Amino acid sequence: MSGTSGTSGTAIGPAGESAAPGYRPGRTLPLRVEAMRQLRRRRTLVVGGVLAALPFVLLAAFQLGGTPGRENRTTFIELATSSGVNFATTMLFVGTGFLLVIPVALFSGDTVASEASWSSLRYLLAAPVPRARLLVRKFTVAMAFSAAAVVLLPAVGLVVGTAAYGWGDLKLPTGASLTATEALPRLGIAVLYVFLAEIVIGALAFWLSTATDAPLGAVGGAVFASIITGVLDAVTALGSLREWLPAHWQYAWADALQPRLEWGGMVQGVVLSLSYAVVLLALAFRGFAAKDVVS
Repeated sequence: MSGTSGTSGTAIGPAGESAAPGYRPGRTLPLRVEAMRQLRRRRTLVVGGVLAALPFVLLAAFQLGGTPGRENRTTFIELATSSGVNFATTMLFVGTGFLLVIPVALFSGDTVASEASWSSLRYLLAAPVPRARLLVRKFTVAMAFSAAAVVLLPAVGLVVGTAAYGWGDLKLPTGASLTATEALPRLGIAVLYVFLAEIVIGALAFWLSTATDAPLGAVGGAVFASIITGVLDAVTALGSLREWLPAHWQYAWADALQPRLEWGGMVQGVVLSLSYAVVLLALAFRGFAAKDVVS
């Protein structure tokens, strides 16, 4: 929002903007207020409910279709019924790649664009909330809800799986196993990696959210980009170029669950995700700073 010349009862800010006496930009739009606004939205409750229900859906599928055979079990899904820890790992495996992309894209892409579509964005800026602070607050809350979504799926899976299949060792597709006490911290590392790897999707959705008034366009654009990078990663003819695709490292979290923890793939995946995210967020802040907000 452009500033106006000083009048009685106002003070001129450092950027030439008028400000009322006592106005403090650093006290506008507290995180708690933004978090409560997002928490009360229907889409937040729906996403949370769907993620919490998915472990029960998978459990029902195993109950109806029978548990996988004991021989030649070489994937996490085939080992899902071995223990509660295995079931939680399976939920993370199922969510990686697409299922967890949706809530991350939704929380990030719906945040600014939805305000514009409701014609409330200009009123937030007229409060006045500084534009950079508005974006920081909204992206921070979006990432907090995204982290909660990533944690929720395997956490509910652990509870449901333990109740259904008991507490036991984590069986690995390689034939090795980890004790439950050793596997839980490793699973925590895997969940943290999945969240960090998804930040690039959140940053892309957030950038699109600042550039459009259509929330569906921002969310759909980020999800579509995730699908395209996944398809390109499957094209082996690209060779080493695939290592520049975030999708190439999305399952690197499995290295955390090996008998000997391997960090190489996870480090490369996190560095790539954060590097792309920094560029996308810079584009978001730069574009939004000069944007003519009319809605």
